[in-house]
Amino acid sequence: MSGISVPFFNNSILYKYIFAFAGYVIFRSLGIAIVGFIIGSLFDMNKKNESQRGGRTRYNRMSPDDLFNYYQQRSSGVNEIQTMLMALSAAVMKADGKVLKAELDYVKAFFTNQFGANFQQQQLQTLKKFLDASSIPLNEICRDIRNRMQPEVRIQLIHYLFGIAKSDGNVSTSEIQVIEQIAALFGVPQIEFESVKNMFYRNVDSDYKILGIDESASDDEVKKAYRKMAVTFHPDKVASMGEEYQKGAKEKFQKIQEAYEAIKKRRGIK
Repeated sequence: MSGISVPFFNNSILYKYIFAFAGYVIFRSLGIAIVGFIIGSLFDMNKKNESQRGGRTRYNRMSPDDLFNYYQQRSSGVNEIQTMLMALSAAVMKADGKVLKAELDYVKAFFTNQFGANFQQQQLQTLKKFLDASSIPLNEICRDIRNRMQPEVRIQLIHYLFGIAKSDGNVSTSEIQVIEQIAALFGVPQIEFESVKNMFYRNVDSDYKILGIDESASDDEVKKAYRKMAVTFHPDKVASMGEEYQKGAKEKFQKIQEAYEAIKKRRGIK
């Protein structure tokens, strides 16, 4: 008996035997039993396909806990910075529900310029891991980055993330929301976040927001704000980082100068 009990407990052949057996017992007909066997086989095939699809989904879509464990393993060695950036990049790329080629090209260009020969296909596989995930554990990842990185570097990361968002020519509301969430988790002051945001997402108040003030500020307050932002975002703050970080810092510093010059011209400040 133990030899014939196996099929009834093997999920891949369960239904065809049950249907065949039931058809013969109920109708006492070998023909009905064969029909039952065929119908049961179709059930088994469908069940097997569902199981395979489920297996692929579980493989590709890691849980937030598993993804954070993966992040910790990858960010504990030579791939530390790359893994951090890939996790943050994926969060912004997924923000509006679609991953665009322009965004991917921006990330690849940044990494190639930043890491040169050290940038390999393996880093793109890391990015894909985060892009495929159903949910990225941003709280845990950002907390880890905040503990490891200096404030000036964290601000530079926000600048990089806005670069991804702007790569397709438009910064969407959902992308701004994700980057603002990351900035808050990084401990970046709101005034500094607004300054960086308005370098990419401009409106009539952008020049003032870049300097961290509003239009009602006096001329003296404008000058004071410029000096403060110029010190805060000076490229020397990230001199120890790679070329692309320094490039971003110089761009940011230039935006501050341009905003100040625009306000001066508008107000006639000497």
